[in-house]
Amino acid sequence: MTISEILRETVLTALTSLEVALPDPSRIQVTKAADLRFGDFQCNIAMVLAKSLGKNPRDFATELAGALDVKDLCEVSIAGPGFLNFTLKAAAWADLARAQWNSENLSVLPVESPRRIVVDFSAPNVAKPMHVGHIRSTIIGECLSRVARKVGHHVIKDNHLGDWGTQFGMVTWAWKAGVDEKRLEEEPLQELLRLYRTASDASKEDETVREECRAELVKLQQGDAENLAIWTRCVELSRKGLDDIYERLDVTFDHWLGESDYNEALAPLVDRLISEGHARESDGAIGIFSSGSVKPKGDPFKVNRDGEWQDFPMLVKKKDGGFNYATTDIATVEFRVNEWQADELWYVVDFRQGGHFKQLFDVSKRLGYEQSQFVHVSFGTILGKDGKPLKTRAGDLPQLEDVLDDAVKAAQRVVDAKSRLEGDEEKKALAELIGVSSVKFTELSHHRMSDYVFDLDKMVALEGDTAPYLLYSYVRARSIFRKLEGELVLSGENLILEEKAEVHLVRMLSRYSDQIHQVLDDYRPNLLATYLLELARAFHSFFEACPVLKAEGETRESRLILCDLTSKVLKDGLALLAIPVPERM
Repeated sequence: MTISEILRETVLTALTSLEVALPDPSRIQVTKAADLRFGDFQCNIAMVLAKSLGKNPRDFATELAGALDVKDLCEVSIAGPGFLNFTLKAAAWADLARAQWNSENLSVLPVESPRRIVVDFSAPNVAKPMHVGHIRSTIIGECLSRVARKVGHHVIKDNHLGDWGTQFGMVTWAWKAGVDEKRLEEEPLQELLRLYRTASDASKEDETVREECRAELVKLQQGDAENLAIWTRCVELSRKGLDDIYERLDVTFDHWLGESDYNEALAPLVDRLISEGHARESDGAIGIFSSGSVKPKGDPFKVNRDGEWQDFPMLVKKKDGGFNYATTDIATVEFRVNEWQADELWYVVDFRQGGHFKQLFDVSKRLGYEQSQFVHVSFGTILGKDGKPLKTRAGDLPQLEDVLDDAVKAAQRVVDAKSRLEGDEEKKALAELIGVSSVKFTELSHHRMSDYVFDLDKMVALEGDTAPYLLYSYVRARSIFRKLEGELVLSGENLILEEKAEVHLVRMLSRYSDQIHQVLDDYRPNLLATYLLELARAFHSFFEACPVLKAEGETRESRLILCDLTSKVLKDGLALLAIPVPERM
């Protein structure tokens, strides 16, 4: 049981001893105190019950405090109109630290009812390099997947590739006009991007080229052998380039099921949507319209134009007989629920796709998938220093590889200036780790719906709320052990806490499990990032106030255990952010 649960049970026992009838025990809530000046935990049950008992809240709180059996655990005080405040004793904190240190899982509690969760994130387009816009989906999705697995959920990570879109007509046209085979092997994504841009530019200037690109796409969709061979090679080469980026980011997937994997399911799906009355013909196309079950203002299938609510259908079949990504998304839902038995489906996608997902989730419910929970984990925009969406001078979105390279170059300058490492290769590896980790941490330290400014110099700084600060904190916690002479054996049996800085550090360490669970309450990795920063600050305060190697006996061993436990929690927490730690900096 957690301290909150122990205190809650103690309060319930005290109420019973006072013969207070409590119709709903769940009303007893013991929470962490927002202000440590008033203790570690607090409970407002005295104020909740006082009126029905005909008593003054503060007087009843005093009576209840006298009935609590907590003398070995904490001190109790009354605040305000009747809050019960609990301040844990040093010995109780020591017990928590010892249990956490001995726990293989650092006392992180598993969820009571594990769920099967499909996380759809990253989802780049084949034949195009990943750009800066993919950072948020990729990094947030990976983090949420790791956190969900940490607490016991069964997570399926699916990279839903855009591998069957209109860009293939353009790429195929330009490929036939002249592909650079040498560059295709050396820099596949860059060559495919060149082909796409060549066709795109040409089609804008010449209607004939535009029609030829469309014709190439139709041939592909109809199974033309030559075009299918080109498409297959595009996908294979793109996977190679994408694998390199994902390896650099330490991001993995369980599946790479792209749009093409659902092609065979689309025609039967549309036929079924029509036969079951979910979709109908409109101006030659097939669309899904409002069910009329909600008011227009909250209906994703309605739009207000000139003061009138008009239909805004989800098109599942075009006039020319082709299907679009909405059709594919419905087929994907059916596959994930029926084949993978998904209890929850998380889509980590840009907030601008909110309308599409409202329609998709509505349609999914109509099709009978009410048992599954659908979540659009949306996010904001990455801005340049000018406060506008980050773009290159040419107006394009910066390529993700270039962004990472720039971050590593910025980190290299910091490493060259401040690192104690001597070897060039070791410094180079550290710069790569710091650069990529800084990009990740900057992303994850912001609320996902907030826009943030992409500032490399701030991101790689050793001071401030940055990845390098956390990495340094870990290295500092471990460095103490390299200074020890002889073999070290720590038991933790006589762990004692004598200083306020020790108690506060343990207080922060004990919150690790709660913080991890809170991340999933609203899909907010920034809560974990903020916690790790607070833990690091608590550790540095402890390290400055409490000598470790100069201490003796049980005090020395206790402080070594706190250093060891802090390093474990920092390493584990950073791993959930997909950030590895160095042993030296």
